[in-house]
Amino acid sequence: MKPIRGVLLDVDGTLVDSNDAHAHAWVKALAESGREVSFATVRPLIGMGGDKLLPKVCGLDAESREGKRISDRRGEIFLGEFLPKLRPCRGARELLDLLDKRGIRMVVASSAKKDELDPLLKICGADQVIESATSSDDAENSKPDPDILNAALKSLGLPADEVLMLGDTPYDVEAARRAGVRVIALRCGGWSDADIKADAVYADPADLAEHIDRSLFSS
Repeated sequence: MKPIRGVLLDVDGTLVDSNDAHAHAWVKALAESGREVSFATVRPLIGMGGDKLLPKVCGLDAESREGKRISDRRGEIFLGEFLPKLRPCRGARELLDLLDKRGIRMVVASSAKKDELDPLLKICGADQVIESATSSDDAENSKPDPDILNAALKSLGLPADEVLMLGDTPYDVEAARRAGVRVIALRCGGWSDADIKADAVYADPADLAEHIDRSLFSS
């Protein structure tokens, strides 16, 4: 296998401990619209785009007027109530610095909207080391469709077999497979090894950093 020269970075649940916050924001926005959907229903869907999540939890078209209103309200709740309390996943900054020192080129491939993604990047320090950030605003279809990853790959300008995806959800893994890149998954997003079925799985960024010399980054 060719050496890894670039990495596509997911952010939510991978570099920032934010998956529960996203789920709670959806639950609250839906409740305000008169739709009672439990946290347990929403939480396993975090990681796919809101355009896919909303129809699954309440049958509402995300492009409808009501769907857009709920999605916009969810964003307001997330940014206002939850974002200020978020923290990086263990070892996120250290892993990013390590990859940067090794000359690994990094771009973000996230299903988050740009207005949410930018502050998340600052929380984990990714804004200091990445070349660019691809969000749901840059692709027609969100994860698990590969559009966001394909856009990020184009930004990198590297062959897919020289790039890794770093994510935390089954949707990251599926998108990576469909984009033709290998994938490392982290359990800190809340999924088990059986759920994510990546090429390699680590507990969190700190665990990957500790074992970097025996990881796919050293293949």
